[in-house]
Order: sequence, then structure tokens, then C-alpha cells
Amino acid sequence: MKNVIITGATKGIGRAISLAFAAEGLNLALCARSHNDLLALRDEIKTLSPAITVLIRATDCSVKDDVRAFAGFAEQELGPISIIVNNVGLYEYSSILDDDDDVFEKLINTNVMPSYELYRYFGKTMMAAGYGHIFNICSVAAIAPVTEAGTYTVTKYAQLGLSNIMRLEMQAYGVKVTTILPGSTLTDSWKGTILPTDSFVLPNDISAAIICAYKMSAGANVDEIIIKPFSGQV
Repeated sequence: MKNVIITGATKGIGRAISLAFAAEGLNLALCARSHNDLLALRDEIKTLSPAITVLIRATDCSVKDDVRAFAGFAEQELGPISIIVNNVGLYEYSSILDDDDDVFEKLINTNVMPSYELYRYFGKTMMAAGYGHIFNICSVAAIAPVTEAGTYTVTKYAQLGLSNIMRLEMQAYGVKVTTILPGSTLTDSWKGTILPTDSFVLPNDISAAIICAYKMSAGANVDEIIIKPFSGQV
């Protein structure tokens, strides 16, 4: 049975992806900051898919040592990790000139560093196994800059570049890398909005796209998936 590691697993896109891989019968190692949220998600998943193993660990993914501890925990308890979903992310609504002093470091450490560290932790093991799939949840901001979220946009450009390097380094070893670039998605970031649901991409749209890419033949890789609201960004 294959093993999946997912960061930022309890809400929005991460939650949808966790439920989708559970429905496929894959073991899960999930992290988020809230232990209570992780417990609730584990209980829900085990009710729906009782045969799989679901590991949880409260983790601050902006702290390198926490990320690496989560990786080690997942590997020790589950064995080799076949699929990595780098989902954790943080959005800050601010132009660069108006940023607080800690914004750049905070966003780099949340939006780029965890993907980098998990890749370094598991990459060579995946290469040796000749199998694996890494999904990096990026943003359309990486290809269409958002000046109202300047530093966020910079970090998503960096994450896209990292994802492209991963793909080139892994392609000779049978390991796939897929970048997901969602537009406006109806997560907690939009809590309280009066806009209709159809104005947004839904988290289940993202998870469905990931499962579709995961199920493709060994010779096929989906490099990038761009998913935007049909009526345009909001």
C-alpha cells in the first residue's frame, strides 16, 4: 500500500486532498498546527476508510526542525513515502512597501521552505526506488503577479521555480512532479464572503485534478495544472 504525506492537511485544499487520497485506499501522514483539528480529521477519515493508516502530528511548517521531525515520524511509522503533497501556505494581503518587517521571512518559511525540506528529505529515497509523485500546491500568482499581495507573489514564483527544478532532477528516475496553480478557491480565506459559490474554484476541484494526475500511466506526467474560476479571478 502506498504512503502519502500532506502538509496543511486539515482545512480547505489540504483537507479535500486528504479525503481524496483516503478514498483511494492510501495510507496518510498528515500535519497541521492544530492537534484538535488533526484528531477530528483522522476520525472522519477512519470512519470513511477504516482499512488505511492515518498518522497525525501537530507541526508548525514554518519551522525547519518541525518539518523534518514530521518527515522522520512519517517515514518511521509508515515506511517509504510514495507521494508528497506540499500544500501548506500563507497569504498576506499587502504591497511590498507596506509589509511588516517579518513578512518576507514568514512567507518564505511557510510557502517555500517546507517544500524544499521535504524534497531534500525524501528525494534521494524516491530516486533509488524509481517511483514517486510530488504535488506542489502553488498559485496563479506565480504566473500573474498580484501587486496587492506582493511578497506572497514573490514566494509563489519561488515555489514554481523550485517545482520546475524538482521535475528536471527527478525525471530520469521515474519520479513525477506536478505543480498545481489554483486561482480564487473557496477556503477559509474567503469566510464570510457574499459572493456565490460559482464565483470560486472549490477545494474538491483541486483534489479531483490531483487524483486524475496521480492515476495516469507511468509514462505520463502532468507538469502543471492551472485551475481558475470560470468567470475570472475574484
